[in-house]
Parts: sequence; C-alpha cells; structure tokens
Amino acid sequence: MDEWLKHAEFLAATAGEECRAPLPASGIVAERRLMELADLLGGRLGMDRRRFLRTGCGMAAAFLALNSVHGELFAVSPAEAADPGVAAQREKALARQFIFDVQTHFVGADYAGTGLLRLRSEAKGWNPALKGEKATLEKIRYGNYVKEIFLDSDTSLALLSSAPADDPEKWFLSNDELARSRDEVNAKAGSRRLFSHAVFTPGQPGWLEELDRAIAELKPDSWKGYTVGAPSTFSRWPWRLDDELLVYPAYEKMVKAGIVNVCIHKGLIHPTLPKVPGSRWRYGNVADLGKAARDWPQLNFIIYHSAIRYLGEPRKGELALFEKSGEIPWVSSLARIPEKYGVTNVYGELGSVFAATAVSNPRYCAAIIGTLIKGLGADHLLWGTDSVWYGSPQWQIEALRRLEIPEQLRKRLGFAPLGPADGKVKEAIFGGTAARLYNLPASSGRAGGDDLERLRENYRAAG
Repeated sequence: MDEWLKHAEFLAATAGEECRAPLPASGIVAERRLMELADLLGGRLGMDRRRFLRTGCGMAAAFLALNSVHGELFAVSPAEAADPGVAAQREKALARQFIFDVQTHFVGADYAGTGLLRLRSEAKGWNPALKGEKATLEKIRYGNYVKEIFLDSDTSLALLSSAPADDPEKWFLSNDELARSRDEVNAKAGSRRLFSHAVFTPGQPGWLEELDRAIAELKPDSWKGYTVGAPSTFSRWPWRLDDELLVYPAYEKMVKAGIVNVCIHKGLIHPTLPKVPGSRWRYGNVADLGKAARDWPQLNFIIYHSAIRYLGEPRKGELALFEKSGEIPWVSSLARIPEKYGVTNVYGELGSVFAATAVSNPRYCAAIIGTLIKGLGADHLLWGTDSVWYGSPQWQIEALRRLEIPEQLRKRLGFAPLGPADGKVKEAIFGGTAARLYNLPASSGRAGGDDLERLRENYRAAG
C-alpha cells in the first residue's frame, strides 16, 4: 500500500505533464530549418521571427520545414511562405469551411493547478504561434479560450469538455460551469456556437443522482466519461463500459433522455503506470468497448483520443512495432471493433493524438488516420484538438488540411488517400460526422452572420 500511495502522490504532482523522450533529431532539424526560414523570409517582409511565425506565411514555412525532413507529407508551396498575398488567398478560400471541434477545454476561475501549463509549454515545439509565449493560467481560462478558438482559428462550432477528479474541487469545470459557459457564449454570439458535455462518474458517491440532475436542469449536448476514473493520476473509481450492474442503468437513462452521444476518454495513460504493480492503467484500453456498443446500439460511443496508448509523441518501440507490423497500440484495436463485434456505433476522435504526432512524426500521424478510416470509416471519425491546452487550434486545422498519407503507406497497408482540404474525407472529419451526430446542418455556424462571426471578421481585418 505504501508503494501505491507513493506512486499516486507522484502522479498527482505531475498531472498534465508531458512525459516524453527528448525532441528527436528530426524535430531539432525541422525546428532549425523553420527558424532559418523565419529569419530569411521575415526579414524580407520587415518582421522579426516571432511576428513572422504568427502569420499565414509563417504557418506555410513550418510545413515546408517539416517536408524538408519527413518528405512531402504536407501540401504547401514556397510561394505561400514568401508572399503574404498568396498565403492570404489560400486562407480566404478555406476560411468558411465548416469545422466542429468536439473537444475543447478551459479551466474555471478558481482552478489553481499549474500542471496543465506544461502541455501548453510543450506545444511550443508543435505550434509556431506559441514561440516566445509565457504560459500562465490566464492562457487556459475563459477569455483566452474564446479568443483562440473562435477568433484565432477557423473553428465554426466547439464542444466544451471537462475532466473529473476524485476531489470535486480539482475538476477543470463543474457540470454547472460547463452548461453556464455554453449558454453565455451562445447568448453573446446570437446563435448556437458552443456545445457542452456533462461529465458522469460511475462509482463515485451520488453519481446517478448527478446524472439525473444534469438531464433535468443542465440539458447537456452529450456525455463525457473517464473509465480510468480521472486523467493522469490514480482514482479510487475506475470502471468498465460493459459493467452491466454499474453502468448500464446510466445508459438506460441516457437513451430515455435522448442524449445518446457518449464521449469516452481512452488512452493517454501516464507512461509509468504499466510498471506499477496493481495499477489500473488497463481501464484505459478498449477491451470493454465492443460488448457495450453491441448491447447499446441506441448510443454512439465516441472514443476520445482514438485510444492512443501514451500521452505525447510516439516512442521508439511504438514506431518499431508499426514499421514491422502496421500495428498502432490501442488505435488498431479500436479500428477493429466494428468488424469484430458487428457494430456501427463506434467512433474515433482526434484530440491530442493529432496534436502530438502531426508535427513530431507526420508519417505516423498519417498512418493513425489511415488506420482509423480503414476500420471505422471517414464518416466515423471526428475532429477534436484538446485546445486551448495547445494554443489556438489553427495550426492543427492547417496540418490536417494539408496532410496526405504517403503512397508507399497506402499501398502497403491498404489506406485510401485523404484528398484535398475541402474533399469528401476531410470535410467529414472536420465537421460532417459531428453535424450528423448532433443533428445539425453541415452549414451551421457560418451561415447567418451572427455577432460572433462579425466580431471575428473585424478582429481579423484589424490584424
């Protein structure tokens, strides 16, 4: 027991910390080349490095630098990096693309933990716009959330989420705060721009009563659950999706209420957990998903992070396994569930899994998406970014718009191409699938010229 408590204290102290290997050589080379481009091209435009990296030209330069190291995985031209007019033309062409980000976060005004700031600091290696930023709690609170999600990116709609803890005071946002924030944003926007989860916590005292209260009073748009109990730490209340005695009564209530999208955090386990005797890390895999999905076809099980096993960039062992067999730990297991169990109500979501791999190893990132599309279908994959932990999601949006699966991988593993930014596959991922699940028209969020859209246009016009 003493060993268990000692490890629990360690995990609690490092909650939210990116525990990954040092930046690999390819990342160092790509970053160096990006800085060289920023100095060269920014100098020609009369900008310092930091200012240049916050422009469309700077974004294009980042993808040029990545291509120079990893091969032609991103569709980008040198002209975009050198000519603001060319960059602006492309931005304008895609600015009204429908994008529904189904995993976004901020923390409440009373939240005092600083572990999450390590994620934002870590993202400086992925998101050029964060270069030189000092990470503070204000960067992950409400005001900056609205700015970075709706003004600094092309995001049309967003779903606000939270994460539980055994101590209610340590939740990012309570269920009441989630609903209140949703209603406030939508009132100011004059339209339905923000959706919200209600978090459910099987096994915790009073959890079914809280679920009933959420249905009656808060009217969440969907549910969020953590089978590990709480992220990045030990919890006294892990649970399984297929626990008939504990969890199935909650499913019955969800179906009766007509709130049928059940978003489940899977993967992203702390990398030390498998080494701890008796730890509960296996609750984070998808072994409990197939039976639950088969037993409850009325529900949509949306697996957040697509169950990628570890937090952060892919490790050497994972890369070696993929090169040998095409297997991606836990992601491949998720992708096989529809065929194995004969179900159509299992979905994947890209929050953090895309952010952590798109820049550090874009070939592996492309393989993750290819694996999910092959097993689940492009119409069963949802866009999520885990912003604002990683800054404005615009860099992630641009990465998916430009990313393509290399031909060699497509031939070897039977993947279909992702296609252009506004093609059928990427349109489904960016928003089409979520619009269907949340019963929305695909044009929702850009039509009608609401107050938020006018604010965004004025904001960008002012530079």
